Amino acid sequence: MSLLFSPYKLRSLTLRNRIVVSPMCQYSGEDGFANDWHLVHLGTRATGGAALVIQEATAVTPEGRISPQDLGIWKDEHIDKLKSITGFIHSQGAVAGIQLAHAGRKASTARPWEGGKQLNTAMGGWTSVAPSAIPFYENDIAPEALSETAIEELIQAFGDAASRALKAGYKLVEIHAAHGYLIHEFLSPLSNQRTDQWGGSFENRTRFLLRIVDAVRKVWPDELPLFVRISATDWVEGGWDLESSVKLAAILKEKDVDLVDCSSGGLAPNAIIPAGPGYQVGFAETIRKEAGIATGAVGIIVTAAQAEAILEEGKADLIFMARELLRNPYFPLEAAQQLGDEIEWPAQYARARRPLK
Repeated sequence: MSLLFSPYKLRSLTLRNRIVVSPMCQYSGEDGFANDWHLVHLGTRATGGAALVIQEATAVTPEGRISPQDLGIWKDEHIDKLKSITGFIHSQGAVAGIQLAHAGRKASTARPWEGGKQLNTAMGGWTSVAPSAIPFYENDIAPEALSETAIEELIQAFGDAASRALKAGYKLVEIHAAHGYLIHEFLSPLSNQRTDQWGGSFENRTRFLLRIVDAVRKVWPDELPLFVRISATDWVEGGWDLESSVKLAAILKEKDVDLVDCSSGGLAPNAIIPAGPGYQVGFAETIRKEAGIATGAVGIIVTAAQAEAILEEGKADLIFMARELLRNPYFPLEAAQQLGDEIEWPAQYARARRPLK
């Protein structure tokens, strides 16, 4: 059997293969509530053969949404619909995960297909928050700098969200500390210019994330895994970089984080990112080798052969896929045939099973 379709153990869980549905915002909820779009979107990827289906960035507070249509898990009323989603994913042999997030200064924007611009309060938006009152775009309304009390409340909000995620049936939590959102804003010296215990030194800038990890682990069962997604570099001189990511990853391992999901960028609009097939895989490889923690590779991974080579060369432990699974939710079924592996198909689709020509 190929490595891509070999099982992978995470604490009490065993993933049926190494393909992960990366969290992808759908901008299709209302007041944080999931609906049938999310059920079908996520459920289809489970029937398509992926091992782990991670729900999109799900806000831990209303102000933590990227857009007014983002999903949320800041109140108990959100749980019922989420239960139907996790139940279906698990019925298909996949594992349901959730990404817990706060958008920070990149919150309160229109959906991408509606322009993606910042929304003011008259347009249905709200005042965003950040470590420092520095806007993402120069002409944006500046966010409010968080008080120490507000920081403590947000740490608790992540813990409370993890408790709700457990009640909703998720078996894995990923903390979103990437792509220029709130936790990443604390990590990077480009966006964090605080002079108190939450800014300045590496130890201070990582404090917010590490406290959130502690808050989540306090309520998240020991037998269930915890991931953290990071941007391994800001792609800007003087910003967060790979060396800092390796150092952070080693600390996360000590705090019982099971895997670092290695993405990049998103913090600085002027970053020049050399995007191309597998352009972020090197980050996963370096962090895996130097920090001694499992990693996930993500970023323009589009073929079975490419994914298999990443695993064979020891560059990552799991393959996170996004846009390719939007194009083809049944990619895993096809990839298995391409690699010569026999995997289980949904019984309802068995009549379509045949070798690829």
